[in-house]
Amino acid sequence: MSRLVQYITALPALFVAASAFSQSFDNVTVDRIANGFAFAEGPAWSRDGFLVFSDVPESKLLEFKLGQKPSLLRANSNGAMGNAFDAQGRLYTCETHLRRVTRTDKKGKVDVLVERYEGKRFNAPNDIVVRRDGQVYFTDPAFGNQEDTRELDFFGVYHVSPRGEVDLIAKPSGRPNGIALSPNGRVLYVSNSDERNIRAYDLDSKGAASNERVLVSGIEGIPDGMRTDEKGNLYLAAKEILVYTPDGKSLGSVALAETPSNLAFGDDDLQSLFVTARTSVYRIRLDAKGSVQY
Repeated sequence: MSRLVQYITALPALFVAASAFSQSFDNVTVDRIANGFAFAEGPAWSRDGFLVFSDVPESKLLEFKLGQKPSLLRANSNGAMGNAFDAQGRLYTCETHLRRVTRTDKKGKVDVLVERYEGKRFNAPNDIVVRRDGQVYFTDPAFGNQEDTRELDFFGVYHVSPRGEVDLIAKPSGRPNGIALSPNGRVLYVSNSDERNIRAYDLDSKGAASNERVLVSGIEGIPDGMRTDEKGNLYLAAKEILVYTPDGKSLGSVALAETPSNLAFGDDDLQSLFVTARTSVYRIRLDAKGSVQY
């Protein structure tokens, strides 16, 4: 862990916000809290007080607590990408190398949640979110050499019920990437890397999706991970961090020293935005409070 650094000098942040948003960003700073990774992704905050994230090329899952250096949570993570916690504190992980989604309980036992759709292996599950009632949603694109081993002839957005039943929500022409839920769990958001947009879906009490629509289009950069705050505003990792209202209106943007890949709200008050960005992990303190599904 000698490559990792803790609380490097704060980097200035550029944030232009609409007056309709109560957050003031005049003095917002971005702290780089760790670096030296091959490609950091998939941050997820545990209610037990730590951040989990992936170093994808190194096939590692890492754990970070404020005031400490990141520690190894799991070696040989099978190309772990996106991560999420459920209401029971279990960790869900998209394993790109084995093309599956796993669930790890609090004792460290790993179970395969899903790995096939209609008898065929997934492309490479990318990002994931779990609703507080146990409904799971994940994206399944294919990037780079993942294209060479595909068994499915489409990119997918999937729903997994608490009983383990797999339902295909959408087959977009472009590759779905980041995924997030509204604070009340009634709207699902999916970013698309090729179409440069964000789609929204209404969710019912059983987790079924309907009313697909494009919420944001013409995004600058490649849309990746997303999260929502308690007011339902969307935070998207793209060329920089982009912020939108629940109806898709732009609120502003935060520029980082590196291109962000994903993000998660955390700390005890959920007012820190943890951002994975290529070789580093950053922390931004906000007035806004993040929404969680536990």
